[in-house]
Amino acid sequence: MPHPQRKPHTQNSFGHFDIAGPDIAPLSNFYSKLFGWDVTPQGPGYAMVATPAGGPNGAIVETPTASLTFGVVVPDLDKALQQATAEGGTILLPKTDNGWVKKAQIADPAGNALTLIQG
Repeated sequence: MPHPQRKPHTQNSFGHFDIAGPDIAPLSNFYSKLFGWDVTPQGPGYAMVATPAGGPNGAIVETPTASLTFGVVVPDLDKALQQATAEGGTILLPKTDNGWVKKAQIADPAGNALTLIQG
């Protein structure tokens, strides 16, 4: 079921973010209180985040290590993955359909992770 406050995606721009850490409760509280973001638990280890008008939506995810990953909406996920590897990037997570979106994760030549989202 799509998040009720989901905003439309703009091609080749930020469309999602994941904030990760070992315990989502303090992260959820921090971002909710600091920025007024609407944090909605979706199950164990995962919460959807809705930002004010104009900002991308995201998620807070329980993982062993802290990270912040941005997601860019692309018009053609397969083409973007091919181009990323041709330009020196690597695929960290192959094309995946999680029931909400089709996405993949790449690393740029310096090793920074970036999620690509089929728009």
